Amino acid sequence: MATQRDGTGGVSVLIVTGTGTDVGKTVATAALAACAKGRVAVVKPAQTGVADGAPGDLAEVRRLAKITELHEYVRYPDPLSPHHAARLSGRAELPLADAVQRIVDLDAVSDLVLVEGAGGLLVPFTEDDRWTLVDLAASLHAPAVVVTNPGLGTLNHTALTVERMSDDGVELAGILIGSWPDDADLATRCNLADLAAMGPIAGVLPAGMAAMRDFGQAARASLVRRFGGRFDWPAFLAAHRP
Repeated sequence: MATQRDGTGGVSVLIVTGTGTDVGKTVATAALAACAKGRVAVVKPAQTGVADGAPGDLAEVRRLAKITELHEYVRYPDPLSPHHAARLSGRAELPLADAVQRIVDLDAVSDLVLVEGAGGLLVPFTEDDRWTLVDLAASLHAPAVVVTNPGLGTLNHTALTVERMSDDGVELAGILIGSWPDDADLATRCNLADLAAMGPIAGVLPAGMAAMRDFGQAARASLVRRFGGRFDWPAFLAAHRP
């Protein structure tokens, strides 16, 4: 399915998941898009909690990364997981095979396709077969970036996410730490080495990044070279580790 080409991280399809909701997946997706080269497309298979005609996550990606190749497959107005939101809205669910084929078709004409999930890794998209983002990644043979919070509680959430990906044969492209505070507390700084022990660090995104004047410059300063940035993870770890 996903072929190896010159895109972000050296792959042509990259899944962006998180350890839960509100961890910064959309800002992370925009940062990855802003630093990628070539023709970049961004997919949001299911958008929930946004009314018809209102700007969703892809509108934020467009604003931040200046990407125009944006694809939202289904939308449900209730702020719920996709399977519940689809049922309560009476709207059609998104079959896994349909999502896979549409991304494969988009991959054929793009250098990089970024796919942003809904909530965490195992949130169901449909009621009956209850497929999740890990199923989509496995079907596409696509690696995934895991976006996580830096603070207290992140170690368990991140470890469970990474371990489940490994169990399902999904490659971990990197752990992307989101919303790094200006004044990190002791627990947050202690977590850095433990997160790095779980897999390669893709970067550290500062808190409030979406409001920064030059988002592209901030993205390049926040992602490691593999993802098109110039972030120096060893130096950051040495400066912040207690």
